[in-house]
Amino acid sequence: MPNCLYKFETDDVFHNRIKTHPECEFYIYDSVVYYKNRSLQSGSFTPSVPNVKPGFVNLYELNVDRLSGDTGLIYPYLTKTSNVESFKTVSISHFHTQFDYGTKVTGTYPLTASIDREYFAASATRKHVDALKNVFDYYLPMSKHYKFSSSLGEKSSQALNLISVPSIFYGSSIKKGSVDLRYYVTGTLVGQLKDENRNGELIQVAPYGSTNSGSVAGTVLYNEGFLCLTGAWEINDRQLKYTGGDSVDSGRWLYFGVGANDGITGSSGETASTQTRASASFSMAFSGTHYVPVLTMMAHAQKGKLNHSNNPTYIDYESSASFLPLTGTYVYLERDRTIKNIVSASYTEPTASFKKITYISKIGIYDEYRNLIGVATVATPVKKEEEIDYTFKLKLDI
Repeated sequence: MPNCLYKFETDDVFHNRIKTHPECEFYIYDSVVYYKNRSLQSGSFTPSVPNVKPGFVNLYELNVDRLSGDTGLIYPYLTKTSNVESFKTVSISHFHTQFDYGTKVTGTYPLTASIDREYFAASATRKHVDALKNVFDYYLPMSKHYKFSSSLGEKSSQALNLISVPSIFYGSSIKKGSVDLRYYVTGTLVGQLKDENRNGELIQVAPYGSTNSGSVAGTVLYNEGFLCLTGAWEINDRQLKYTGGDSVDSGRWLYFGVGANDGITGSSGETASTQTRASASFSMAFSGTHYVPVLTMMAHAQKGKLNHSNNPTYIDYESSASFLPLTGTYVYLERDRTIKNIVSASYTEPTASFKKITYISKIGIYDEYRNLIGVATVATPVKKEEEIDYTFKLKLDI
């Protein structure tokens, strides 16, 4: 088919976005985090693919299965020149005093992300919590439990469990009503929290009729990706080492997610009978909110157009007169070429009445300078007759 270019009109191009809620789940057991139940996978050159620990994601999936060392892993680098270009993690003063001109400044890949837990004992220093004071107060219209300082608790001094979720796992925000925290001891569910009221309150909903069932054990900062647990009541009387030392305590929401990248190591070589945390496990599930920009384009194949093709199969080559030119000493004459009639008929002879028919298999998208920037391919070529027009709906996630 010839290269026919048609301009998109104002009503042919639409910009919108799709709101999605992908599910996310973490499972924490004995100081190991598992993301979406993915176990450790070994590769050809690294013991862990995609070259990160369990519970982590490899941002941009770089160095997925490569040998360690400078010769095996790719890395970002810049050479110090007079244009003063450097990495964001390098301060201007450090850049000028520590690197000579011509020095290659390097970084490391892969970049990784996972959930993180911080436990603050009563009256302990808590810079990360104090930094969220204004954020907590911002959510105050949703629930009184967000108030940073009130009769319900002093977040600046009370025992507190803060779980951080990087935005790569939830997108724009955590979906309200989707947070589900479960606390297990020896495989038995001893506590469950849900934000069932969609107002950020993490309410204990299970086991049904248990102590403090229906009580608020914490809050969710949906846009920032933080879970703040303040529930200090006992939900299980089994005495375990929750704080990383030799002291033991009963199960409480303050200890939820212990071992999730908080510096507390696992109980390797020990058993549950020695009062380690090997019998306790935790799951955290939620849905994120992702907005996917979508470009929709309407490409029209109008009546009476796009019914000629330069494809060799468009010509009837059964007759030699259809393609052999007339040549001589003083003349060169191309004969009229006959278009092949592909209209279906009930009999071989006579053939059906001739109609110009083409098949549309691809649609090219060009920029204003007529550079091909995209190609849409239909699953099955579309039959195009002169008296029929078509509109092709092209959608592109951007």
